[in-house]
Amino acid sequence: MMDKTASDTNPVQVGIEDGIGLITLDSPPVNALGQAVRQGLLDAITKLDADDAVKVVAIHGAGRMLSAGADIREFGQTPQAPGLPDVLDAIEASATPVIAVIHGVAMGGGLELALAAHARVGMAGAVLGLPEVTLGLLPGAGGTQRLPRLAPLDAAIGIITSGRKLPVEEAAELGLVDRMSAADTPRAAALAAARDVLAGDLATRRTGEIAITPDPAVLEAARTRLAQKRPALAAPLKALEAIAQSGRPIAEGLKAERALFLELMESPDRQGLIHAFQAERAVKRIPESDAEPRPIETAGVIGGGTMGVGIATALLQAGIPVTLIEMSAEGAETARGRIAGNLDGAVKRGKLSEEARAARLEMLTAEVGLDHLAQVDLVIEAVFEDMKVKTQIFRDLDRICKPGAVLGTNTSYLDVNEIAAVTSRPQDVIGLHFFSPAHVMRLLEVVVADKTADDVVATAFALAGRMKKVAVRSGVCDGFIGNRILAHYRKAADYMLEDGASFAQIDRALEAFGFAMGPFAVGDLAGLDIGWATRKRKAPDRPEAERYVEIADRICEQGWFGRKTGRGYYLYDDPKRPVPNPEAEAIVAAERERAGITPRDFTDEEIVARYMTAMISEAARVVGEGIALRPVDVDAVFLFGYGFPRHLGGPLNHADRIGAEALIDRIEDYAKDDPHYWQVPDLLRELAQSGRTFADLNADPNRE
Repeated sequence: MMDKTASDTNPVQVGIEDGIGLITLDSPPVNALGQAVRQGLLDAITKLDADDAVKVVAIHGAGRMLSAGADIREFGQTPQAPGLPDVLDAIEASATPVIAVIHGVAMGGGLELALAAHARVGMAGAVLGLPEVTLGLLPGAGGTQRLPRLAPLDAAIGIITSGRKLPVEEAAELGLVDRMSAADTPRAAALAAARDVLAGDLATRRTGEIAITPDPAVLEAARTRLAQKRPALAAPLKALEAIAQSGRPIAEGLKAERALFLELMESPDRQGLIHAFQAERAVKRIPESDAEPRPIETAGVIGGGTMGVGIATALLQAGIPVTLIEMSAEGAETARGRIAGNLDGAVKRGKLSEEARAARLEMLTAEVGLDHLAQVDLVIEAVFEDMKVKTQIFRDLDRICKPGAVLGTNTSYLDVNEIAAVTSRPQDVIGLHFFSPAHVMRLLEVVVADKTADDVVATAFALAGRMKKVAVRSGVCDGFIGNRILAHYRKAADYMLEDGASFAQIDRALEAFGFAMGPFAVGDLAGLDIGWATRKRKAPDRPEAERYVEIADRICEQGWFGRKTGRGYYLYDDPKRPVPNPEAEAIVAAERERAGITPRDFTDEEIVARYMTAMISEAARVVGEGIALRPVDVDAVFLFGYGFPRHLGGPLNHADRIGAEALIDRIEDYAKDDPHYWQVPDLLRELAQSGRTFADLNADPNRE
């Protein structure tokens, strides 16, 4: 019989059954190791270890998991005592054997808790990991000292320095888990394992007492590999430095680990990565949060091109039945085949089982004609960017769709107010800007038109959650948040190209800064014809004072659209190793001569400074105009949709590092040559005058 000595409301519950002490973490939803849980754990292990009636202690989690690790509410704060290292040291030092049941999730401090136990039992489906490096830190509660004592050194290095998640079965093979349990519940697994310890069928030992000698050759090879990564971040190298100390007595190794952990706490990488982590949660705070989402049980997608197929795939993966509409039966069948291919890819990546893939495909109907959408709860139009085509579709949807259906447009640039205005129900119309490939990319810009109803906005955010996407609220303007800013700073790259930098140098400089790809490589990947069409659309409204670079137009006129045509700025004879296109370089030289420009040299530092200043300038205008609710919304768009370096936290987080006054000085200096393009945003000047930062605006409740 369980003898509870703590209230059911306590985050850590303690009981004794037949000489077995049971410690249950019960702090929903993820059993985070906040101060109350840490104190409860310390009290529990102290109490049970002092009880002569208790012969073995078992720790498990209530609910879905052991523990997801640190309490995110403590991020950026000094944790209150007891610290997790002290709690785990007390667990390992216990004279009474302690076992941990790993179920659901054991991440970060949750895994470190298990490593401090004297034996570990795993349950099927559990996932383990030490993700601290993804936040600019290292495991600071013994992870770098205990994990290498249990797993082979090269495996331990890979797990710690990458932050990757590993299935419990792999953990068992590596020695992190002593045995797997087939028990029905974590509590049953805990009791069974404890009884095995008492019977002598499950051996226990203190992890810190395992003596190892880390191989210097393995450490050096890892150090070389990590140093060559771009961007070269501090956390993985510091983590490796800590791992190298695991051959010392555990107390000395833990002391070294702690010192390195505290060094990283002060690093700019850590600040940026924490900001990026928190951005995903911050963008959920919207003015429409209190509205009740409309139920979405079925959806329709119009268009079987790349975007429509990706959106349909994403909806199916979220468990939403989809009716896809194409212009012909052949087109509908082709789209169905491409969606099946996407689902096959999800199976290969381990995201879906074969059974789930078959079930998802059963939810798909591919048809011809909009009338098939009469009863769906949500429609997402995903045809090409043509206002006449889109408005005609929405006139038809207005007539066909049932009352209350949400009508979404996947436009990248066009005016959602104009699209909504052709319907008799503008309150039901919203922009849902997915990013390609839509079933992979996490960002979803939710574009709120003037008359969009609050519950439709709430529905879009709820839908994003079901699809495991990061939704960011945007107002209506040409390009919304991301593409509007992109259109501006992309000009800075074109100006530098025409003025003397090569497109390969610009790409290399920005990749070294931290972008996955430079702007010209990205253009080739996306298709140069897309930007060409946008430039032609906007040409009638281009100000006379704006400098216009025609290099990309000349390249497109040759029919070179990038990867899909085998050439653009680069040649793709070997898609894995593109090389600069000599004929594109010749076009650059000819356009410089036509424009009367004498090429000059650019340093990589100047390339990065101009590119980032242009990005920050337009981002500040987007926030100042209210298109984005807060600076963090811009940061999230670029982190999750545009490959912005995560360790920098986003363009406006990075702007705070540079400082408003320094940015203004740059802009005013650049404006000497081009006063039309380089203009100081009003918001940036306001920040400089007030001494405030973009971070201060994120904390301002009036901006929501």
